[in-house]
Amino acid sequence: MQRAIEAVLFDLGGTLIHFEGAWPDLMQTANKELLKNLEEHGLAVDPELFLSKFRQRLAEYYVQRESEFIEYTTAQILQSLLIEMGHRDVTSEMLKPALKRLYAVSQALWKTESDTVSTLRLLKDSGVRMGIVSNASDDDDVQTLVDNAAIRTYFDFVLSSAACGIRKPNPRIFQIALEHWKLPSERAAMVGDTLGADILGARNAGIYSIWITRRADSPGNRDHEDTIRPDATIATLTELPELIARANSKQSQLTK
Repeated sequence: MQRAIEAVLFDLGGTLIHFEGAWPDLMQTANKELLKNLEEHGLAVDPELFLSKFRQRLAEYYVQRESEFIEYTTAQILQSLLIEMGHRDVTSEMLKPALKRLYAVSQALWKTESDTVSTLRLLKDSGVRMGIVSNASDDDDVQTLVDNAAIRTYFDFVLSSAACGIRKPNPRIFQIALEHWKLPSERAAMVGDTLGADILGARNAGIYSIWITRRADSPGNRDHEDTIRPDATIATLTELPELIARANSKQSQLTK
């Protein structure tokens, strides 16, 4: 049985922040920046062959991750490719500057939602504990986005799939998050924009699921709309504090 909500888990991209750019063009630019950095650090590769193979590996990963729900980091993919291309001594630590340059291209185009900070402040002032659970192939990228949005102060932790190796909707990533608080799933809620990851994962983990819909018009969500049902739906974050207060009030009445 659902108890009073003491903690809220948030998705990051599409929930607290949103992207303002064209991904195909941006990825082409980002990959070239990655290549430049590798070359500047003495990792000579055939440019066209490297970019072609890197794009192919990423495309394969995007398909694979949606069926296995295991995270393969960009560092792992890049390191594996470079080893195949003759750079057998390359380490993940050596690749950090190149990955930082890769992600800097997209980081500039992520914007904080206008109601994010005000909502987080209200929730924190009311005593609600908060954390972030984000599907992403690079943990440093996630942490940078959180800092760029100036929202870290509101969260007890920021957990990425890159850091723990498991992707939403695997319930284990939600369990890892709740272990930070030693809190049962019945006392938590999850807010996210993706039915197949955020909402399904929360429901499988026994967490109250809240679907935020303002960035949710996607092929994946349309495919799942009739089969994955959230416990609650909101259009904006502004609605969240009242929703939680109302749910807790209702639960209080039931337990009297």
